[in-house]
Amino acid sequence: MVTYDAAPTALIVHAHPEPHSFSTAQMTAAAQSLGEAGYRVEVLDLYAGGWAPVLAREEFAPVDGLFKPQAEQMRAVKEGTLNAAVKAHLDLLLAADLLVLSFPLWWFSLPAVLKGWVDRVFVMGGVFGGDYGLFRDAALAGKRAMLLFTTGGPSESFQPGGAFGPMDDFLFHIHRGMLEFVGFQVLDPVVTYGPARMTDEERTAALDAVRGSVARIAADFPTTVR
Repeated sequence: MVTYDAAPTALIVHAHPEPHSFSTAQMTAAAQSLGEAGYRVEVLDLYAGGWAPVLAREEFAPVDGLFKPQAEQMRAVKEGTLNAAVKAHLDLLLAADLLVLSFPLWWFSLPAVLKGWVDRVFVMGGVFGGDYGLFRDAALAGKRAMLLFTTGGPSESFQPGGAFGPMDDFLFHIHRGMLEFVGFQVLDPVVTYGPARMTDEERTAALDAVRGSVARIAADFPTTVR
């Protein structure tokens, strides 16, 4: 008897306000590469979808006394009253084998809309806390995550001794404080440095490099036949 494993699923969460940006082209190239490798790919375009980034008390049931966001998240998970948009995105997150956060590096961090997605969708009681622990005991243990982003500055600026310092210093709070915190195995990021300063030919080559990098990542989690 031949059994085909279910195709792995990738969730790409994209945050760039310009649909014709290099960042968006890079995301599209990554999605195509994953699809060609046999992944089922879901893309959440936060700007295009009008995602509301603010974690606000209005999305929860009325509270007597102080509003404690994480306590209300846990209560909403337990009572089945999570905001419908948050619940839909949380379900996609939990179902994905690979999470890709796609964005331009702004102020050495995530754009506000993407940080707000993490605030609202990395729900306490849903991905950590409650019945789950942290890190290897969190709900997303065994799944993988990676960053796919662009910078304004050149690669040499992000090296030790460069104008900005090592890139890893800027990514630690995302890698450790967000992704590993909820259980993900964090993969090496795929970065295009300074695409605004590139020629058209260089941007084309950069997109080819993104496709190759993502294809190699996808090959580490192949669809197999038993």
